[in-house]
Order: sequence, then C-alpha cells, then structure tokens
Amino acid sequence: MSSQAYRPYRSIERRKSRKIFVGPVAVGGDAPISVQTMTNTLTTDIAGTLAQINAAAEEGADIVRVSCPDEYSTAALKQICRESPVPLVADIHFHYKRALEAADAGAACLRINPGNIGSAERVAEVVRAARANGSSMRIGVNGGSLEKHLLEKYGEPCPEALVESALDHARHLQELDFHEFKISVKASDVFLAVAAYQQLADVIDCPLHIGITEAGGLRAGTVKSAIGLGNLLWSGIGDTIRVSLSADPSEEVRVAYEMLKSLGLRHRGVTVISCPSCARQQFDVINTVQEIEERLSHINKPLTVSIIGCVVNGPGEARETDFGLTGGGKDNHQVYVSGLAHHRLTNEGIVDHVVDLVESHVAKMDSLPEH
Repeated sequence: MSSQAYRPYRSIERRKSRKIFVGPVAVGGDAPISVQTMTNTLTTDIAGTLAQINAAAEEGADIVRVSCPDEYSTAALKQICRESPVPLVADIHFHYKRALEAADAGAACLRINPGNIGSAERVAEVVRAARANGSSMRIGVNGGSLEKHLLEKYGEPCPEALVESALDHARHLQELDFHEFKISVKASDVFLAVAAYQQLADVIDCPLHIGITEAGGLRAGTVKSAIGLGNLLWSGIGDTIRVSLSADPSEEVRVAYEMLKSLGLRHRGVTVISCPSCARQQFDVINTVQEIEERLSHINKPLTVSIIGCVVNGPGEARETDFGLTGGGKDNHQVYVSGLAHHRLTNEGIVDHVVDLVESHVAKMDSLPEH
C-alpha cells in the first residue's frame, strides 16, 4: 500500500541549479531538498554537541551546522566530525584560520563570507584547504550584517544590496576556479528575504540555501518561516532549507519537513489530516490527534492518516489517505484502510487501535525484501 495523497497536479517545477556535495549529501540539481539545522551547544562540549546532532539526525536532518568561532572549537570539531552520523557545516565567522582548521578537521562544508576573511591571498588559502579536503562552501549573506559600503550605497538593507553582496563573494570563488558553493541571502524580514532570493535565483545557477533568519520562537517563527519559505518553495526556489527558530534544533527539522511534505517536496513520516473539531464530533478529536501524532512520530516512512470527527468530510478524506478514522453516531466509528471502509471501532482504545494499525503496516513494509 502506498500513500493515496500524492498527486501529479501537486508537483512543483524546481529552479534548475547545478549540483554540489556536502559530504555525501547532494545539494542542487535533481537532488531532494535537504534539511538542515544548527547546534546551539558550545562546540567544545563534544558530548553535548554530538547529542544534539544525533537527535536532529533522528528527526531526519540531512546536514547540521556547528559554530567554530575559535581554535578550541575547531580542535573539538575533529572528533565531532568523526562521530557525526551526518555531514557537518563549520560556521567559521570572521577568521580565515578557522576555515583552514575546520577543513582539516573534516568539515564537509565551510560557511564563510569571503568579504570578512580579508585579503585575496587569504581567500585563496581557504579555497586551497577546501579543495584539498573535499569541502564545499556556503556564502552566507545576512541582512543584519551587510558590508558598510553596500549600506552606504543603498541606504538600508534591501534585496539589491543582499544580491550584490552575494554575487561579489561568488566572484571571489569563481576567479579561483572554485564552484562547489551554495549561497544564502537571509533576512528577518519576510519581504526582504523572499525578494532577495527571487532576484538571486534569476542571475546565478548555484544551489540556494533558503531561510528566514532570526524568525522567532517556535510558534511565531514557524508561521513566519512558513510564509516566506513556502512562497519560495512553491515557486521552485530552494535546494536546501533551514528553519531558524529560538527552539530546540530538532524542532527546526520537524517544521522543515512539515513544510516540504505539505508541498509534496519530501515525503517522510506520518502526515495526519484532521478536522479542527466542532459540535458534530463523535469523539475527542483534538486529544486523539495529539496522542496519535506523538506516538507515531518515530515512523519515517511516508504515510497519511485522516482523523475526522464526523461523516460530513470524513469518508471523503479517508478515500485519499492510507488509514482513516471517521466519527459515527452511537459510539460506532468507521475505520478505512487504503481508502476503503474496513471495519468499525468504538470509543474505547481509539488511539491504541490506530497506532497499532500503522505500526503493523510499517513492520510488514520493513519485512519485505528490497528490490
């Protein structure tokens, strides 16, 4: 049984970009949009940093970024890279020597701003280290830290300033015949970020790392990111994504996947389709959905489950999902499998029953031989 919900009319034509690699993870070209997050531990806390990386990887993170502001951090990075289950991006901030150390330590990608590194000779040294270690780069332009001359030229952060900064930095690398880079032009203002990415997408073919920076806490940041990143993704822009939240890094990964799943761009885990509940509901929809989502959060196979409180929309939604539950009168609810009515269910043990159905199905899928 495969999910009922993925339809050809939902496909998005993605912008054509060249492909680079962050370790074994392809970014751009025909590769899936990769999901990133960033640790918020001190990188010198090796155990704590690895714990966050492992937790994010369990949630589906393809790439994780770590901060390397000093030589103690890049020293710790060597062990972290060796034990990490996913490739790591080293954010080297301002000092070019951190880039050299991070590349030697095994960082799969260096997050740099060539304009902050210094002279052309230093940029060339970073490129040599990246090339020697198989590291790619990310040019990270941010609306909150634009170069002084661009602020003087444009008067304030604007899309044109972000794009000019990005292209200037890209030119530094291209002149050194280094093309394994991606670019981000982030801003905390949704309109500014979206416009900058749209302009940049038209003038360069490198992969784009998209994000709304400093988006806020879990709820507000999710909404803000969904508006900005959803706009970009819908128009085909974006090769790798980070949702920046003042929250646990694993939450960033979960939110990113929900965005990608809603647009049919990645299919991972259980998608629950549920009604907001009303006076027609025949069981406690809200708490049922909350429990089911929590108990099925460990599943990474793409499946859809509809939980609808009454027969107004329930049967129709169930026809489009792998498993469905529709509330019926007199404590008599209908369970659907593969879009078809399958059996009845009473209120007692609703959550356990749905969870067992899904987990049993996943166990069967896992037992099938791979082709």
